[in-house]
Amino acid sequence: SITKNVASMLLSVILLILILNKVRTGYRNKNLAPKGLQAFLEPIILFVRDDIIKSNIGPKYKKYTMFLLTVFFFILINNLLGLTPGAANVTGNISVTLVLSLFTFVIITISANKGYWKHIVKPPGTPLPLLPIMIPIEIFGVFTKPFALMIRLFANITAGHIIIFSLISLIFVASNNGANVAAGWSVAPISVAFVLFIFLIEILVAFLQAYIFTLLSAVFIGL
Repeated sequence: SITKNVASMLLSVILLILILNKVRTGYRNKNLAPKGLQAFLEPIILFVRDDIIKSNIGPKYKKYTMFLLTVFFFILINNLLGLTPGAANVTGNISVTLVLSLFTFVIITISANKGYWKHIVKPPGTPLPLLPIMIPIEIFGVFTKPFALMIRLFANITAGHIIIFSLISLIFVASNNGANVAAGWSVAPISVAFVLFIFLIEILVAFLQAYIFTLLSAVFIGL
């Protein structure tokens, strides 16, 4: 059966197709200045392409641009959807972040040149007696990159949701499950105020984590 996470991912994919297709059609007439949604998204797309992808990967950045832009917007829209009431927290699911990091791992492995593998098998400048120690460390480092991507996104998104749930639960703890209603009402305004504050930070984190995942992926591919 379709789970809540799968349904949420399908919704995010449909939204991405509709939004980005609308932006794409805006470029049919190149004489018109961008407006509306196109004007809003164009600076974001150019920022991701030029300041994240191009600057970290170099001259061969074009063949990775479609993947990294897709990852950026997929993570961003799922982060934002996860903040809506009743929605699934897709990026707070470690299986989802695992698959995203595996995509990056596969691209890194396929795109790696001889210098990359030579650096792992025989790190430059390493004395011969230290090679038995350094080679396992280098091989271990190959797998820590996708692991770091997976954990960073999962942990940051999950942490914000846990804090919000904890602050809301303080109301029920103070009221002793309804036995002391007055205490619950006295705590409620403070809890709600803090929840709204954390929620605003979570919106910032939604953009920040999409940026960090895309940036680190670009850095690892560039390396």
